[in-house]
Amino acid sequence: MLLSLVLHMYSMCCVLPAAVLLGTAPTYVLAWGAWRLLSAFLPSRFYQAVDDRLYCIYQSMVLFFFENYTGVQILLYGDLPKNKENIIYLANHQSTVDWIVADILAIRQNALGHVRYVLKDGLKWLPLYGCYFSQMYLVIFPEGTRYNPELTKVISASQTFAAQEGLPVLKHVLTPRIKATHVAFESMKNYLDAIYDVTVAFEGTVDDKGQRKEAPSMAEFLCKECPKIHIHIDRIDKKDVPEEQVYMKRWLHERFEIKDKLLIEFYDSLDPERRNKFPGESVNSKLSLKKTLPSFLILSGLTAGMLMTEAGRKLYVKTWIYGTLIGCLWFPLYSSSFPLDHRQGCCSGLAQGLTGKRCVASQRWSRCGVDPVKLS
Repeated sequence: MLLSLVLHMYSMCCVLPAAVLLGTAPTYVLAWGAWRLLSAFLPSRFYQAVDDRLYCIYQSMVLFFFENYTGVQILLYGDLPKNKENIIYLANHQSTVDWIVADILAIRQNALGHVRYVLKDGLKWLPLYGCYFSQMYLVIFPEGTRYNPELTKVISASQTFAAQEGLPVLKHVLTPRIKATHVAFESMKNYLDAIYDVTVAFEGTVDDKGQRKEAPSMAEFLCKECPKIHIHIDRIDKKDVPEEQVYMKRWLHERFEIKDKLLIEFYDSLDPERRNKFPGESVNSKLSLKKTLPSFLILSGLTAGMLMTEAGRKLYVKTWIYGTLIGCLWFPLYSSSFPLDHRQGCCSGLAQGLTGKRCVASQRWSRCGVDPVKLS
């Protein structure tokens, strides 16, 4: 009886947040759709400002669950970001939670509404950034897919490729791909302040034999299976980044060599005192409820109010049904032109709201009249 109760409470740890996050998605979609119609004849800057604010509200609620609710401890190392900047965020990729980690840093710079993502090696597709250049927090995972220590064939193939290219072989990260980083930097360099080289490690991902395990999924994270996230940031001024692709390729690999050394220290250090942390001083960064709770209350209240009336319930259900159908129809058509990594599930129906992936080369850009174009 007691065991059953414990298991039930454990499962509810992630069911409740998922229900709220998905349950408020139609409200967010309706709010965005209404604003899109109202702003059709307004200058684009008005649409962008409110659109970013709506996105910020939803993502703040996401962080309410992923940070305040779970009680995860965020430990920051290196160059701690303070002021809002136009940046390219380069990070190692190991879990679906990596999207949330980018938001965790962005909200601490009051830049959450400006976060955009590039998927899968840049996909060889990037938009003409157009109206979004004014404020940009562009997230790129140069490895192109998630690092999973259990997928030995993927790791072996990555290491073989590095050896064939005459590059140092990496252990805890995959060989980075240059395309997305180069095209993004080339497109943004006149607006860019810096590049953030971010290395992320999830504590508790080592087994009894000292071997690294797969990083926690979103569900596991919401079930409070990750006590700490360690985030190391190197801020690199744009003038220190080589512009030519051949030199940038080497530079990017060198940055991943640094990441690999940090992760070797974190996971494999012979000194137990040096494991489960990055070198240098850490700052325990706690997110205030003032930044997340209002968004949770606003979206939950609006959703509850809608469900209290018959007309509201009908609109809510129709949004769920048609939103999901449009997402299911749109994604295969879109991915036939833009070869996404389907495991990353870029923008599929209403579930997009849970992960918060505002993808570069997606419908997110077409909303402001910017069409994705192939950049070769």
